[in-house]
Amino acid sequence: MTEQRQAPVDHRQTTKEDEKNDCAAYDIPLTKQNSPVAHGNRHTTQKSYTCCICDKQLKCSGSLLNHMNIHNGKYKCTACGKCSGSNTALKLHMRTHSGEKPFQCTVCSKRFTEMGNLDKHCRIHTGEKPYKCHMCDKAFSQSGDLKAHMRVHTGDRPYKCSLCDKTFRQLNSLQRHKRCVHSNLRPYVCTYCGKLFKTNLYLKRHACSSKPHNECTWFTCYICQKQFSYSHGLKNHIRRHEGVKPYVCCECTKDFYTIAELKRHQPVHSDIRSFACGLCAKTFKHKKNVTRHFAVCDYSHGYIVMSHMHLSWCYTDV
Repeated sequence: MTEQRQAPVDHRQTTKEDEKNDCAAYDIPLTKQNSPVAHGNRHTTQKSYTCCICDKQLKCSGSLLNHMNIHNGKYKCTACGKCSGSNTALKLHMRTHSGEKPFQCTVCSKRFTEMGNLDKHCRIHTGEKPYKCHMCDKAFSQSGDLKAHMRVHTGDRPYKCSLCDKTFRQLNSLQRHKRCVHSNLRPYVCTYCGKLFKTNLYLKRHACSSKPHNECTWFTCYICQKQFSYSHGLKNHIRRHEGVKPYVCCECTKDFYTIAELKRHQPVHSDIRSFACGLCAKTFKHKKNVTRHFAVCDYSHGYIVMSHMHLSWCYTDV
């Protein structure tokens, strides 16, 4: 039996009896400020209105009018010159200069510049997730997270790198790609040693793996007192004490302690030789074998890692 998908939601088909209707897609109350017609535009991907100056496409005429205000400078910040689409947007922007945060969370006392951000924050405490995916039933606390999730189903990757044509589902992924691949910018600084990193993840890994930085946060084996910088390293280690080997080869049923050990074993059952000597062209299944080969090869300058469409040259000291 084939599963029937829900028809697209049309918020325009409402009556006076349905004055307190909720959004059928996400169970969001529809009010005068959030009318069925205006709210319905959020669920459509059609953008019928185009800016004649920058060609940006928008869903409704009101959004286009607000957008045009940015070009004509109608609502301009006197402090930094930024132009907003409306007077309300300008007032919210001015709070970034004044530091005013009039909206406070009653649970943790965190403050916000606008009510909408406070509402989103409160869902952290309540666990409320009103935005539900109609394809897999996954739920989210913010509409932006749902929008990004839907691209997993549609395959849409709207953010394209201008330098290498790689595409991404989210803007922050594109920004991280440009910083890591195409830039030498390292904005994350270790407060202990001053070392610079391209991403916050790299900084965290550095802090965890450098013993002087985190003496109090190491993970210690209760059997032999060996210390690990990551919890998964300790888990893998404990398996060796307990003799637990959860990773099993599907070809020979040999079992292993870690997924990395299983992956190193799998080439035994394959004819693929992923490593080759850079100059004599002899091929090997394992990296360690090509490294040993350098000791007897007359042209031991490096090795080539062959992975389908990608070739990379790796140098080694011998």
